Amino acid sequence: MKILKWILGIVVVLALLFYFVGLPVLRQQTKKISPEKTAHYEENALTLSVTYSSPSKKGRTIFGALVPYGAVWRTGANEPTRFTTATSLSIGGQTLPAGDYSLWTIPGKEQWTVIFNSDIADWGVTLLSGGRDTTRKPESDALQMIVPVEQLPGVVENFDISFAEDASGKRVFLQLSWDKTRVSVPLN
Repeated sequence: MKILKWILGIVVVLALLFYFVGLPVLRQQTKKISPEKTAHYEENALTLSVTYSSPSKKGRTIFGALVPYGAVWRTGANEPTRFTTATSLSIGGQTLPAGDYSLWTIPGKEQWTVIFNSDIADWGVTLLSGGRDTTRKPESDALQMIVPVEQLPGVVENFDISFAEDASGKRVFLQLSWDKTRVSVPLN
């Protein structure tokens, strides 16, 4: 009985060490490879921000290989991408209330599904799956929208999320760009 308590104590101590020391070190190391970036937009009564980790292409085939078609992607690296809006938005005729959301996508060759989820997970993928399975909770999806893919003439080396206005300055787009691919989500 004493040996069982002793072994259990060691397991608990090792688990606590991993949680409080190991995980923070792993997160710090991954952020060196895929640095955290933030994009802001403040105009036309809108206050928007998006925080994400930006992986590099490094000569790899991105969409259809590293990021498979038809599978949920955490849209960046490390923690899920975090989208914040201070006011309600109209996105594709649907309303997204003011608040914080995790941003997920399902890339395809010709169109992507963009998902705003009210649950902001601690990490974007499960460790046991080797990064293949996401931690997204579909029941917490606040809004989904399908957007077309735009092929870029040149390569975007680092995954980038930005805000852009149309020529009239009346419409704002959330743009996701990497490799030779861009998708634009209209935000009104």
